[in-house]
Amino acid sequence: MNRLIMAATLLALSSGAAYAQSPDNDEGFYIGGGVGQFDIEIDGLDGVDEALSRLDDNDTAWQAFIGWRLNPYISLQAAYIDFGRPQDDFTTSTGDHGKFRAELSGFAPAIIGTLPLGPVELSAKLGYYIYDLKISGDIDDFDIDRDDSGEDLMYGFGVGMTFFERLHAKLEYEKIDLEDVDDSNAFWLTGQWRF
Repeated sequence: MNRLIMAATLLALSSGAAYAQSPDNDEGFYIGGGVGQFDIEIDGLDGVDEALSRLDDNDTAWQAFIGWRLNPYISLQAAYIDFGRPQDDFTTSTGDHGKFRAELSGFAPAIIGTLPLGPVELSAKLGYYIYDLKISGDIDDFDIDRDDSGEDLMYGFGVGMTFFERLHAKLEYEKIDLEDVDDSNAFWLTGQWRF
């Protein structure tokens, strides 16, 4: 009887491992997208009016990506990410009111490491964000605009699960080390179809 229980336990464990490493999910091309929330905090930004030097807000973000799974543990991915247009209200020392906005979008190549744990996968991402940043402010009839572009490190982690052998859903946290920005991060819900 003990051998039967042991065999059933080993069979159950091996079937879980087989699910996590099924040939349909081991390697190959995938395509996907996601929606999330982007949070940005700017304090003391050079080159703009002192009244516009602080922004602390969030906005809806979206991304579209393609990738290639080299094996169950390593993937290469390229994404287009639009972090939306977070904005904040401000008041100048003279009592004028206006809005301060940041628009951020760009291309992000990344490498993703994955640890399959049965039907669940833990992942870590390391990439580079090549972006355009536009910061603008409106004070009554006076506009302030600053355009910038750059390349900065991005990294994050996530937890996901594969459904129907091909559809992978993931919750992710991502940090972007933008120059001149005190803090910028995003929370994502992404989905990918693995071919």
